[in-house]
Order: sequence, then C-alpha cells, then structure tokens
Amino acid sequence: MKHIQYQTQGTCSQLIDVTVDENEVIQQVFFVGGCNGNLQGISKLVVGQKVDDVIQRLNGIRCGVKSTFCPDQLCRALEQIKQQN
Repeated sequence: MKHIQYQTQGTCSQLIDVTVDENEVIQQVFFVGGCNGNLQGISKLVVGQKVDDVIQRLNGIRCGVKSTFCPDQLCRALEQIKQQN
C-alpha cells in the first residue's frame, strides 16, 4: 500500500489523504476543507479506479478563473504517490 497526505495549493481544500494499493488502484480518498458534498462525491467516484485513469480524466480541470481545482490537485497527489517506492 502507498499513502500520501498531499498539501493542496490554490484550492479551498487544504489537504488530500490518499491510499493506493500495490496494483495502483485507489483504496480511499479524504479531502480536508473545501466543498464537502462535492469532494465526498469525487472521493466515492475515484475509489476502485486505477490511478492513471483518474489522472487522465481529471488532470487540468480548473475552477472558474483559478488555475487549479480540487480534482486537479488530486491528480497531483496521485502523481506523487506513483513516484513512491
């Protein structure tokens, strides 16, 4: 299992806690702060998905004029977790 607590940047959420199994399947995701209902929904949708599939679908999504968005920050956390040994 791989685990990360990713400090977000440029979003209302402050932290994303992610656990991924040895097959790079997301086991759990928790957001701290942000839009609670939306982030619970995103978390439930990505659990059970492959890391690369989630990155492909959500990478680069923006929130209005902001250069990032919570799903985009999740992708950054997943990219970091992929680099763990």
